[in-house]
Amino acid sequence: MPQPTAPCVVVAGLRGDSGKTLVSLAIAIGARDCGVDVRGFKKGPDYIDAAWLGWATGTPCRNLDTFLTGDAGAASSFARHAVRRGLNIVEGNRGLFDGVDWQGTHSTAALARLLDAPVLLVLDVSKVTRTAAALVLGARALDPATRIAGVVLNRVAGSRHERVIRQALESVDGPPVVGAVPRFAEPDLIPARHLGLTPPGEHMALDALRHVILSRLVRCIDLDRVLELADVSQAQAGSLPAVTAVQLSRGSQLNPGRVVIGYVQDSAFSFYYPDNLEALEAEGAVLVPVSAIEPAALPEEIDALYIGGGFPETHAARIARNRSFLSSLADRAGSGLPVFAECGGLLLLSRAIVWKGQRHEMAGVLPFDVSMEAVPQGHGYVELTIDRANPFFRVGTEIVGHEFHYSQVSTPDGAIECAARVTRGKGIGGGRDAVVYRSVWASYTHLHAIGCPEWAPAMVAAAKDYRAGRGGTIRTE
Repeated sequence: MPQPTAPCVVVAGLRGDSGKTLVSLAIAIGARDCGVDVRGFKKGPDYIDAAWLGWATGTPCRNLDTFLTGDAGAASSFARHAVRRGLNIVEGNRGLFDGVDWQGTHSTAALARLLDAPVLLVLDVSKVTRTAAALVLGARALDPATRIAGVVLNRVAGSRHERVIRQALESVDGPPVVGAVPRFAEPDLIPARHLGLTPPGEHMALDALRHVILSRLVRCIDLDRVLELADVSQAQAGSLPAVTAVQLSRGSQLNPGRVVIGYVQDSAFSFYYPDNLEALEAEGAVLVPVSAIEPAALPEEIDALYIGGGFPETHAARIARNRSFLSSLADRAGSGLPVFAECGGLLLLSRAIVWKGQRHEMAGVLPFDVSMEAVPQGHGYVELTIDRANPFFRVGTEIVGHEFHYSQVSTPDGAIECAARVTRGKGIGGGRDAVVYRSVWASYTHLHAIGCPEWAPAMVAAAKDYRAGRGGTIRTE
């Protein structure tokens, strides 16, 4: 029996900073304002763009990353979370055809083809006119299988500028222009900093921003045409590659029981894939959010702690003053509490963060400081091979992930024991990642639960061991 289609449009650009995030937000907010049910998806591993799409749609945004999860994992995630009557927006990353190699492997275009979805190309037309037509035609000619179905002109200088570009595209039978965003509409709507846009949780005026997007951006886009383009998608839940039932839930039958896992969730730590939290719940865990900023100790009832990434450096002074939290974290980690920390979590567990000439004391679980540098110290996909005993993964396990950090480990007390050999990426340095101390794992690598199905069962198993008084269990075989 035919399955219902999932109306979808992939919003892409020819480069980073082309305006695709704001266009995606405008489409999502405008469609919701018209009563359309909208879901957001972010191509690639980025947490912040995904958080903004989640804000705009009112539902968690899912990252679709074929490097981290494989084609089947990404397609299954889309099929599982897409709306059948509404609009699904997939925001691309970087340029449309940019992937991990010259062939564009794992690119936005590749994802659009996987989903059989049309592409809405956001074209920065600053200081160009007819050349815009050449860019669109070139993109179409490079990969005819990628369906560029519409164009949004961005940073348009005025009505004459827009008219000339429209005429140029029409003269070569280019895709229809479904929007034209003036140059003044975009700057500083969402401030940026070293890791990209400021997350919505730190934006001080979200209601005002929504009003600005509705009044200044949505009116620049023909939403009816966008919805028409989305409806031409032939992607069907039944035609997408299936994933075994799905990797997130397979362990729940193996590890019944209710352990309590805390996760640090506040303005300093917000980098969590919804799939990761859901994977822990599927394994039988009860999740409890805790804060590194609010003055309170770790809850006594937690059996494990998950510390994701974020911006602890911008909150370092406030975290350093929260001695009740930091002391309890150090005490519990010392007693064998399983702790899984990614990037920003590593910073929290260090002795101190050194940023802008200031040293801010952290939990001191790990025997080193972390210094913030002016340029990225690691950025991109990561491949790890576990080659030493650790609390979560068996030796020989291969892991894919990603990293993006401006920090580096400094002034360590002796050698740092790491559990993983880095075969792609940077990690801690020296070809190593994943610092291990008792039941603590702290790495620069971020994992995705769909692409690392071993993680959630291992996290819950470690929590069970801790609850049973067997904290500090090390996995080897």
